Amino acid sequence: MQFHPTCLYSPASKDELGRRFLLSEALRGEGGVLVRKDGTRLMEGVHPLKDLAPRDIVARAIDAELKRTGDECAYLDMRARPREFLEKRFPNICRHCRTIGVDPAAEPIPVVPATHFFCGGVQTDEGGATGLPGLYAIGECAHTGLHGANRLASNSLLEGAVFAERAFRRLSADASLSSVTLPAADPWKPAKSAPGQEAVFIRQDWDEVRRLVWNFVGIVRTDRRLSSAMERIRIIRREVMEVYRGYPVTRDLLELRNVTLLAELLIASAAARKESRGLHYNLDHPQPLEGEKKDTVLRRYG
Repeated sequence: MQFHPTCLYSPASKDELGRRFLLSEALRGEGGVLVRKDGTRLMEGVHPLKDLAPRDIVARAIDAELKRTGDECAYLDMRARPREFLEKRFPNICRHCRTIGVDPAAEPIPVVPATHFFCGGVQTDEGGATGLPGLYAIGECAHTGLHGANRLASNSLLEGAVFAERAFRRLSADASLSSVTLPAADPWKPAKSAPGQEAVFIRQDWDEVRRLVWNFVGIVRTDRRLSSAMERIRIIRREVMEVYRGYPVTRDLLELRNVTLLAELLIASAAARKESRGLHYNLDHPQPLEGEKKDTVLRRYG
């Protein structure tokens, strides 16, 4: 999981599911600098590129600073650029900042790191095909090999354009798909519980999964945190499946079921890698392993 270093920080900036507004890295590319509460440069001495360092390094630097000081956020200072430039170059960002009472041209923008993009996923070949006949995957859900241990900002566009085209061509030429016979599924038996009764379970488990993964499987990991996270996420998954089987299916319930499964896969993958490389940083294994670089692949998991 890649972490974006600069998301807008404010209790009012999160939506109903806790998602934050992403502040483009182009802000730092246009001269923005990360500063502490007292105005001192945060990336000074951290990396030769300072504020233009790779995402994983900037995110870890902000995370370490917040843990060291106990502050709730860092700040992105854009005041070196005139108001006219900011309004023209970043109109949506300026508009969104103003909704929480922040004027980027007059004051630093409060920022925190946040989860951003999966770098990995379902194993595919060069045409987007998975190991299951007729199942193709492209984009963030796929492991195509374009990202490696980190992700450049434009790779998602490259992946979407290239692998969408490749998958389309492969599907168009795959005559065997017309003869694929899907196994018969048992009729769905909807639960008799009244709709809405599961809402309290969904809110509780969703909040717990979010906090668990952020605190124990976040920007900086340890073997102990990963082990504790795995124990708890398996308990949550059992609770979620009990609700799934006992209540009417809703979109929120389906999303919670999928989120808990993805969280367990993420934890298992992180625990299997005994090194630090790119966006995966483990204090118990701070150096990359020497020799051939290998992907972490979970086969027949669970």
